[in-house]
Amino acid sequence: MKFEHISVLRNECISGLNIKPSGIYVDGTLGGAGHALEICKHLSKEGHFIGIDQDKNALTVSKERLKNVDPKVSIVNNNFEAIKTILEDIEIQGIDGMLIDLGVSSHQLDEPLRGFSYMNDAPLDMRMNQEDTYTAYHVVNELSEDELFRIIKEYGEEKWAKRIANFIANYRNTEGEIRTTFELVDIIKRAIPHGARKDGPHPAKRTFQAIRIAVNRELEIIEPTLLDIVEKLKPTGRLCVITFHSLEDRIVKHVFKKLEDPCTCSKNFPICICEQTQKVKIITKKPILPSDEEVESNPRSRSAKLRIIEKL
Repeated sequence: MKFEHISVLRNECISGLNIKPSGIYVDGTLGGAGHALEICKHLSKEGHFIGIDQDKNALTVSKERLKNVDPKVSIVNNNFEAIKTILEDIEIQGIDGMLIDLGVSSHQLDEPLRGFSYMNDAPLDMRMNQEDTYTAYHVVNELSEDELFRIIKEYGEEKWAKRIANFIANYRNTEGEIRTTFELVDIIKRAIPHGARKDGPHPAKRTFQAIRIAVNRELEIIEPTLLDIVEKLKPTGRLCVITFHSLEDRIVKHVFKKLEDPCTCSKNFPICICEQTQKVKIITKKPILPSDEEVESNPRSRSAKLRIIEKL
């Protein structure tokens, strides 16, 4: 099975995890095992690597690529939001580090029938976990015009969100269901004035991002998952999170700050009385960005940001 995926900020992640050879490390978005292989190279036979992914294609490839590494390997088909349950099932009490790459894998984008890309005609799908039943078809055809507007505006940060939602609703009323990516792209192009389509990214890029986020609940699971991971980290354990757009990064930054400074007292109080204690220290005061060389060799890394915290 062909599964090409270039790991973003690989060396920076390995450095950020500060790997102990006999430690327990988790990759919450295993993908093609690019980061995983590097993590395992730093682990001894006493170490334990746990790889998690929703995509069964990714798991098949990763198992093959990790079959000869030194540490014990556990591969789990699940969403990283279930981290507490996953660790309990394999009888792990605490971990020394975890990595999450919140981007969509190149494999998913490049597989035409998955429906992630506006460049290929395919059924409206966009599921990261193909066992889920909720797809892009349901978002596009079943949500109200107001809800479509909210999703496209909030998740896509699309300035033409209102017109796009209106054009989708009108198409449904006059032509019926929207079933394919190219049908949706044509509607979006008609909704955005010709002059506004001359410059910038593909006119459907932001809307497709918004629908994908809605289908996979990408933003709503970030904060509770980060809190669960920190709970499972051992003292001095590290959490590395790679984001690819401002919405994700904003949430991660907010959660990390709240964990480092959880005090809820008024700034006017002379002392803290809320009894909230600092849980982590932020290692990256500013996010780590890919080098010019990495962006040149892998353009999809351009918007990546890496943030790291350490459990106290």
